[in-house]
Amino acid sequence: MSAPRPIDVSGLHRRAGVLQLAALPPLALYVHLPWCLHKCPYCDFNSHEFAGGPPPETRYLDALRADLEAALPLVWGRRVISVFIGGGTPSLFSPEAIERLLADVRARLPLEPGCEITLEANPGTFERERFRAFRAAGVTRLSIGVQSFDDAKLAALGRVHDSAQAIAAVEEAQQAFDTFNIDLMYALPGQTLADCESDVRQALAFEPPHLSVYHLSLEPNTRFALHPPAGLPDDDAAFEMLDRITALTGGAGLARYEVSAYARAGHRCVHNLNYWNFGDYLGIGAGAHGKLSFAHRILRQTRWREPAAYMAHALEGQAISSEHEVTRDELPFEFMLNALRLKDGFELARFCERTGLGLSDIEHGLEAAEAKGLLERDCKRARPSERGFDFLNDLQALFLR
Repeated sequence: MSAPRPIDVSGLHRRAGVLQLAALPPLALYVHLPWCLHKCPYCDFNSHEFAGGPPPETRYLDALRADLEAALPLVWGRRVISVFIGGGTPSLFSPEAIERLLADVRARLPLEPGCEITLEANPGTFERERFRAFRAAGVTRLSIGVQSFDDAKLAALGRVHDSAQAIAAVEEAQQAFDTFNIDLMYALPGQTLADCESDVRQALAFEPPHLSVYHLSLEPNTRFALHPPAGLPDDDAAFEMLDRITALTGGAGLARYEVSAYARAGHRCVHNLNYWNFGDYLGIGAGAHGKLSFAHRILRQTRWREPAAYMAHALEGQAISSEHEVTRDELPFEFMLNALRLKDGFELARFCERTGLGLSDIEHGLEAAEAKGLLERDCKRARPSERGFDFLNDLQALFLR
């Protein structure tokens, strides 16, 4: 597959299109670092095991810089509200490499004062003082992929760390960062309600500002999809676990503001909120996705997925493997796929602002969702009901054309 032709930037900004956006949404930057020590059997992200030494930091950073520079004409004059460095396992990169990456970003993009800069990290790559070095490099928020504090469950998930390493990593993050996130999973192989509660209580003992809790799902093209693990809890058991998670987090002062996210006041993830509010994001790095708005259109882009191919193409100024304009028919579902994840839903006016469409384009879906008891609304907002939050896929599907 050949790379697309260079983007007609003037056309994107001026040429008549199917939409009419009065203003552009906030812009975030996503940076993908694709390597990990071990590909987990449930993972469907673009991550690649490496062998024989550390990742090729210098060449990859050169490719990221070239990728960003080629994309600058698409975002001239726009300030960045957040930067998210995801993977893979970004904490495999040295603090010096992260510092260079952020310096390259700051030299080319205007960041908002207090811009949130998140780095994903795994306990299996944790070294004491390493998190402090990431903070010194410019990272302001750490997201730690713990998944469980139970050694048996970690082994079943194919994780490379144990519970002792997880605890040590979170303790270090506590000392190094004002805000950090712990990732947990539930409905794990052989997990009971008591096991789930133990994991959540251990996480809450650290008084984390933010907690993300995900249901283990068997995604296509993963080892778990081909060979499902034994002992997975049924739907009723999983719902019971989720109810207990929500009760425990609420009792500890963390509010559930998104399907999988719980936070203390002032610690909601700015980057993810921008996704869920249908904001824009420039995605650079192997396999990264992006969404960019212009006056008359919304563009989605994808970078080359395989790291070696990405580096080769990016260094030639051709990092994008595919791109397409989002059609009017696709926009209602794309917006709802994000906005309905939020417990407070969305302002009706925001749908119009972010899509260039009118409320008439979603009225049928809103009425159907209300009739099924999945959605509540007033003259300003629409939000999932308690039932809609539990059956989110069914709610979102009502907006498919």
